[in-house]
Amino acid sequence: MPDLLVSLYSPTLANLKRKTDTTGIRIRPALPPEMHVVVDWVRQNFSENWASEVSVAFSRQPVACLIAVEGGKLLGFACYDTTARGFFGPTGVAGESRGRGIGVDLLTASLETMKTLGHAYAFIGDAGPVDFYAKTIGAVAIPAADKGIYEGMLRNPSK
Repeated sequence: MPDLLVSLYSPTLANLKRKTDTTGIRIRPALPPEMHVVVDWVRQNFSENWASEVSVAFSRQPVACLIAVEGGKLLGFACYDTTARGFFGPTGVAGESRGRGIGVDLLTASLETMKTLGHAYAFIGDAGPVDFYAKTIGAVAIPAADKGIYEGMLRNPSK
């Protein structure tokens, strides 16, 4: 999967921001005392690697993790500036909550936060749903012969 590049000054992002916030789900920065809840949830619902990246997001000041919450229940998360500065991700929504626009809301809020912090572009490393990002925010693939920052990453051999 390629790395992608997104312009944070694109009209596509501005238009998307106007269309979001219709899910009724609260998107907000995670709080430091919620770290154990969010990291455990990501580990259970996604992967140990993503849980590690979420831990890094909590070490940033301000915390670089946004969460989607409804009725006191965690439904999704999105991180930025974790694996590398300027990177968006990881991000995920609980299986039973997908299809409600929560992922788009998290993506939009994260990219808007990155723009506010002074980024002009965001990178999406080793992007899974390339077509989704291209269609939703105009992301373009970065031509590279390797896996970028993830090339040679150590992985747990038992998983």
